[in-house]
Amino acid sequence: MNVCASLRPALASFAAFGLGACIPGQGVTYETTPGRYSPVLAGTPESSFDSGEPIRPALFVANKRGNSISKIDLETGEEIVRRDSCTNPHELATSPQGNLVALACYGGTTVDLFDTRELALVASIELGENARPHGIVWGQNDTIYVTTEGRGSIVQIRDPASFMRRIREYPTEQQGSHMLAIAPDWRTAWTVDMESNTVTRLDLSEQEPPRSVKIGEQPEGIALSTDATTLWVSARGSDMAFALDPETLAVRSMVRTGRFPLRLAIRPQGDVAITSNLRDGSLSVIDLDTTRLVRKIDVSSSDEAQERAQVTILWADDGERIYVAETASNTVAEIDYASGQVLRRLATGEGGDGLAIVP
Repeated sequence: MNVCASLRPALASFAAFGLGACIPGQGVTYETTPGRYSPVLAGTPESSFDSGEPIRPALFVANKRGNSISKIDLETGEEIVRRDSCTNPHELATSPQGNLVALACYGGTTVDLFDTRELALVASIELGENARPHGIVWGQNDTIYVTTEGRGSIVQIRDPASFMRRIREYPTEQQGSHMLAIAPDWRTAWTVDMESNTVTRLDLSEQEPPRSVKIGEQPEGIALSTDATTLWVSARGSDMAFALDPETLAVRSMVRTGRFPLRLAIRPQGDVAITSNLRDGSLSVIDLDTTRLVRKIDVSSSDEAQERAQVTILWADDGERIYVAETASNTVAEIDYASGQVLRRLATGEGGDGLAIVP
């Protein structure tokens, strides 16, 4: 599709400042002045958000049906604040400093930034017509990477909390680019393109064109191994997980999972991956050394699966807990990895989906 044409409405507003640039056939780069900003927090250096008070562990949840974002105290399990957000938010990510959370506004065209203490809106970053931002990663290089499912691309937002942030768009040339993974050196990105049934590799330095390979039916979950040597993808229509070569996207091995594996997440310790299986309410545990299914964790029964509808999965940093968003029952299940026991269910807003933890 013509990415320049799709971005023209967004770029027009910057023309007066001489900041917009669009090169046909290449990535799109443009710098922005503020869109919508909080008059108190806009442009504030990130370090100034630190009040010196200890930050209690908190879980942030994007409530896609409730058009809101929640903050849950992980010590008490109580929701301590909920704020209205954009329409149909799906995924979110926290800043490296832990003071901001970025919300992908799937029902619109923006990435919205909130402070993590009170969930005050800090900024709304416009991505242009038909963006439908979805998968999102906030890198240690203080850059946000987000898919635009409506346009089939990855958008890179450098210095997102700054007045003069820089935005660049990389077309995947595929349909339905949904979730993404980023290399540790921030030079390569991968997407799963659900409508095209493909996985795409993008060279963010643009020395190489995008490379896409068909993988299963409706690939959706994606994660790069901690040593960056294997790209893992779950295909929900195939009930399979695939281990791919990150460079060539050649399939190295396939693993049968539970039914309808929507997401895939690798334990921070790098030993196993889990898939979130919507239709049977389970997690499939895959040993990454042997590429074999070694365990099943029942989050809910098959009979309960429809009324729970588990989607997003998130590991705690220590790898001891797993958090599973149950979007139909407005809950997040907290699971002890060692025993597989559901420890508690945390109440969220309506349709909780995307998850992130601070610190």
